[in-house]
Amino acid sequence: MNISVFGLGYVGCVSMGCLSKLGHSVIGVDVSEHKVNLINAGKATIIEEGISELIEKGVESGNLKATTSAKEAVQETEFSFICVGTPVAPTGVMNLDYVKNVAQDIGQALREKDSFHVVAVRSTVPPGTCAMVSGIIQEISGKVPEINYTVISNPEFLREGTAVDDYFDPSVTVIGSDSEKALEIARTIYQDVNAPIKEVEVNVAEIIKFVNNSWHAVKISFANEVGGICKELGVDSHKVMSLFAEDHKLNLGKAYTKPGFAYGGSCLPKDLSGMVYMGKKEFVDIPMLSAVPDTNESLKRKAVQLVLSKNTRKVGILGLSFKEGTDDLRFSPYVDVAEGLLGKGVQISIYDKNVSYTNLMGINKNYIDTHLPHIGELLSDNMDKVIEESEVILISHKDQSYIDLPAKYPNKYFIELTRNNHSDKYPNIEGINW
Repeated sequence: MNISVFGLGYVGCVSMGCLSKLGHSVIGVDVSEHKVNLINAGKATIIEEGISELIEKGVESGNLKATTSAKEAVQETEFSFICVGTPVAPTGVMNLDYVKNVAQDIGQALREKDSFHVVAVRSTVPPGTCAMVSGIIQEISGKVPEINYTVISNPEFLREGTAVDDYFDPSVTVIGSDSEKALEIARTIYQDVNAPIKEVEVNVAEIIKFVNNSWHAVKISFANEVGGICKELGVDSHKVMSLFAEDHKLNLGKAYTKPGFAYGGSCLPKDLSGMVYMGKKEFVDIPMLSAVPDTNESLKRKAVQLVLSKNTRKVGILGLSFKEGTDDLRFSPYVDVAEGLLGKGVQISIYDKNVSYTNLMGINKNYIDTHLPHIGELLSDNMDKVIEESEVILISHKDQSYIDLPAKYPNKYFIELTRNNHSDKYPNIEGINW
């Protein structure tokens, strides 16, 4: 099938590579000429396990290309994915400007197209967005919904660091539409993906990502509050939560049940905030969901206070992105910790093998420039140098190369924000919630 993908960030880039591997002809669209040029050169726009190879192979095979022209992309394809960002304000209000802009571009392109076209909103958006997109397209194109085009909801469930695997082997594929014609086309796209297809109402599909990520945020916060109590009582919190997770009937699966550190990234904070906003807008009392961000923020403050309690002014941080295996700094809790330490007059140096200031772009770069404006001076490409120049080292990521650092540097003190399963082996390391 001929498919266009609007937005070449995480979701768009992964979708392009995976769709190409499945044999589809894919055109990526973005306003950034830099991203378009990267794709056309066979290079991914993100750091993600396995995606660089897929992009390279897709371009080499002729199945994949990118353009800044929405008209070109729509004219050459039958199916368009909208994968642009939907940033959220501190109030929880979601900014849909990028979605609206793409809808306008698609509407303009459809004015000169006679064949049926399906538009799938893959971005995380509140209920009613697909209807809004359809209305914009109708107004600009003059085409008739369900006759000339259809807008469906097709939320993604990709985790950064495992996004490629998640694309090919998700728990479920959700398609929101009441158009049998559109559903038939969408089924064809996902026929080789190893997951059941759930066809639901559009508004059900639109809200499910918010529900999922709100629940993930709740689980993480719950595990961390349990971990904090257990630590003070001298109880092994990981043993407690491992036992807790054995109950598959009532306590669900094991994901996000290990006490660790604050959640972050581009999804959980945004979607939880959006969920809370939707509840408040409808005058629904949601005290637990409303309180979850406070729990998360308290953990960041706890990390800063734990460092300060060691009476040090030189701190190294191993891992700055919101999780290992990615360069995404947006809403990274470790950025907030670094910012908090700097505000207390602590000298910090940072090592993250996936983060290079010169390679940051777009929202990612804007975010870090706002929170750590001198990030370029703080980053180092030499882990050992960061450790040697620091008195206390914060380990933020799970990484095999970090496991034996306490033994290698017995005169340094290590604080683990994410457990690497070795805290009990050395006297010079401490966990935040274990």
